[in-house]
Amino acid sequence: MQILKHGKLKKADNACKPAMFRETGFPSPATHYAESSIDLHKELITHQDATFFIRVDGNAQAEMNIFHNDVLLIDRAVSPRHNSLALVVEAGCFKVIRVNWQEDSAPYVLWGVITYIIHKA
Repeated sequence: MQILKHGKLKKADNACKPAMFRETGFPSPATHYAESSIDLHKELITHQDATFFIRVDGNAQAEMNIFHNDVLLIDRAVSPRHNSLALVVEAGCFKVIRVNWQEDSAPYVLWGVITYIIHKA
């Protein structure tokens, strides 16, 4: 697996604030229904300091439903559970595996647990 981009997720600096408009005429009856946009940091990330993203290059993990240009959210603070997906370092290379406690496999170093897979539409 080749990693195209990687990095630490940063919280958005500016929060959504209700916009102030110069009203001309009658106010819209829907102004009090205005909602802020969805903040993916709040929705998807539980350990901000330990969460990273990786963009995948290639379809080598298609059997795990991970395809070219997908973004993996990796949380290093989460302990892996049986049958969860994890990013490991094996023989000096990053590799996605499905954690299987019953199966003996090659030695690897756990780098983090994949918490979300974001597919490009």
